[in-house]
Amino acid sequence: MNSVKILITGIAGFVGSSLALALQERGFTVAGIDNLMRPGSETNRARLQARGIGFVHGDIRAASDWESLGSADWVIDAAANPSVLAGVQGAFSSRQLLEHNLGTVFQVLEYCKAHKAGLVLLSSSRVYSIPALASLPLIAQDDAFGLDDSAHLPPGVGAAGISAGFSTMPPISLYGSTKLAAEIVAREYEEAFNFPVWVNRCGVLAGAGQFGTPDQGIFAYWVNAHRHRWPLRYIGFEGTGRQVRDALHPRDLADLIEKQIRSGRKGGLYTAGGGRQNAWSLKQLNGWCDQRFGAHAPQPDPAPRQYDVPWVVMDSSEAARDFDWRPTLSMENIVTEIAEHSVLHPHWLEVSGLSRM
Repeated sequence: MNSVKILITGIAGFVGSSLALALQERGFTVAGIDNLMRPGSETNRARLQARGIGFVHGDIRAASDWESLGSADWVIDAAANPSVLAGVQGAFSSRQLLEHNLGTVFQVLEYCKAHKAGLVLLSSSRVYSIPALASLPLIAQDDAFGLDDSAHLPPGVGAAGISAGFSTMPPISLYGSTKLAAEIVAREYEEAFNFPVWVNRCGVLAGAGQFGTPDQGIFAYWVNAHRHRWPLRYIGFEGTGRQVRDALHPRDLADLIEKQIRSGRKGGLYTAGGGRQNAWSLKQLNGWCDQRFGAHAPQPDPAPRQYDVPWVVMDSSEAARDFDWRPTLSMENIVTEIAEHSVLHPHWLEVSGLSRM
């Protein structure tokens, strides 16, 4: 039987390269394209090529760059600016954000239409309504916010976390709006042109080799910055560090994607994250780092920051029900892997494009 061919956009990024390596191990033929725009992404090209994974240096915004790509059975779209602050703060403009995160999806969908290829679209937990997230009933514990399960909860959130039925009413951030719009357009292409589309709304993806900055790759950034005694801040929420996120390793995401591709089903929308068992606050993360590297206290910065929310944990129970899928790598596994990588790569934050403040 011929191997299933997968094309990954953004293959030199942390998620794209991690999925490429994991899916190749599962028997898929993998190739991909990347413009190497993200600082550090060049480091992944040699790793991919050493494993026999095809790499094309190109920009998926340009239709002409797609002409150098052969046919594939599936596309995994992992090319995006993943920061919720993109287009509002930093060097990335709002025009660039829409070109990279939404304009590229049109090229991906036209490729899938032409080659009758299925699509796995990596979306985000940040498609959900910021006011709705901010108004969730939470308990302010000593080291983390926790969901008050005894309170009346809105549709789409329960004891296991946030599911696909949670509100996506604006505002959701410019970044979130590009991801939600991409979901909608992709599902319309699925219906109009009869190829399968899987949409996975992922929680925070994390692991060794992630390019960490304060606004994206927060777990990798925090572990590396703590180890090297870079300044750290608890931003917003009274400067307590209680804000909570769950973490998912890309290898676990690869397991879900494999099950979706091999299922033979039309497609669907799922939330995929580490869940409540894999959710830590910044204060809890810093406590783990203190034990590993010695004490290093962040400075409180209580001023609120645009788009920040106190608690986002993904409910993956529908993926568990339909695919018997559950994350296998715990938060402890993930941060330990990041810490070990930081020892082997002591200048990783500089590789990620940062300089010590």
